[in-house]
Amino acid sequence: MAKKNIKEKGFFITVEGLEGSGKSSVIKSLTNFIKKKGFSLKVHREPGSTRIGEKIRKILLDNKNKELSVYTELLLYLAARTQLIEEQLKEDLLVNDFVVCDRFFDSTLVYQGYALGLGEIVHKSVQMFSLGVNPDLTIVLDTPVKKGLSRLKSKDRIESRPLLFHNKLRKGYLLLAKKYPERIKIINARNSLAAVCTNVHELVEKTFL
Repeated sequence: MAKKNIKEKGFFITVEGLEGSGKSSVIKSLTNFIKKKGFSLKVHREPGSTRIGEKIRKILLDNKNKELSVYTELLLYLAARTQLIEEQLKEDLLVNDFVVCDRFFDSTLVYQGYALGLGEIVHKSVQMFSLGVNPDLTIVLDTPVKKGLSRLKSKDRIESRPLLFHNKLRKGYLLLAKKYPERIKIINARNSLAAVCTNVHELVEKTFL
């Protein structure tokens, strides 16, 4: 397909989903798909992608940090995100056709806001510390909780939480998709990886190309 006119600021795609939903594999496939179309692209992950963000990631995921307050957890995720936005994301959106991020603020809304029950404080802080950066498209890879968890070879601090927590995550994502149907699209991740990637490619092509 011939390259169409790209808006002055690059398109921002975020990929969300439960633990073990296949985000990394899908993002790798999507990256290759976009590049083959002739577009420039930058990929990030949350938390991470900056020196400071990666240090915060280690704190958040370390199983030894079981005493971490849910409020401290929220603040650390926000800190990693603002560092990414200020240090890289704003510039990357100006110089690339596409930016793809493995998780963004929807993760905070679902993980800390819904599953951990922090509610309104999360909504307000996410709005404040996203610094005006909003995804153009959010892809949620939906898979049964137990199936996703069964794919994990080892579990970090977040992945080790009770099954009830992970069931709340899935419900939270589905509720968000109903609230923001124009931006958030659900992809059935129960199918084979090849089928899931094809569905994601078709969605991105339909939306942007």
